[in-house]
Amino acid sequence: MEYSGFFGALVESRGIFIEAAFMTLKLTAVSIFLAVFIGLLFALLKISAIRPLVWVANIYIYIVRGTPLIVQIFVFYYGLTEIWMMSGFWAVSLGLAFHNGAYIAEIFRGSIQSIGKGQTEAGRSLGMSRSLTMRRIILPQAFRRALPPLGNQFIIGLKDSSLAAFVGVAEIFAVATTQGANTFDYMTWLLVSAVYYLILVFLLTILVSLIEKKLAVSD
Repeated sequence: MEYSGFFGALVESRGIFIEAAFMTLKLTAVSIFLAVFIGLLFALLKISAIRPLVWVANIYIYIVRGTPLIVQIFVFYYGLTEIWMMSGFWAVSLGLAFHNGAYIAEIFRGSIQSIGKGQTEAGRSLGMSRSLTMRRIILPQAFRRALPPLGNQFIIGLKDSSLAAFVGVAEIFAVATTQGANTFDYMTWLLVSAVYYLILVFLLTILVSLIEKKLAVSD
């Protein structure tokens, strides 16, 4: 199918790109959901008083920071699928969750440690256990402080989902490169994909801002 320039391509291809945008959102939502749990777990390990647990967290974070994301995704796609059959969608989701979890762990660690020790002591003086104090007093405040950097990490995760194209997942970037190969006009389709990414990032930014306002404590 031939398209009349950039705007023609943008309008006439909206069906396939909207479907690809939903795939991008699914990848982002699943990977971020898993990454938040991974990040919280390793943040708690890193602030633990048990040294071997701290070492485990440090090794995980070092591996993620020291290797490219595309390598991590390929390890999940080509490595795990030899042990346990999974679709490209789940391989990429796990790869993104593994990657983002390390950065979210550092965000949570910094937020937890920014809460004054007096609040932990106050919780313990009321008869709360260490875990209950963490759950009821420290974590709610830490999550609110972590929300702005978490929002940035969510946006990075959304854009990183474009690497799913390299393992055959039909998200926005994959559709754009396929259309470029079919029409020999890569620039037009890359610009079309950029429009969709900008829209998704704009919507995610608004969502994070609304959550920040909801959790904000009035002066």
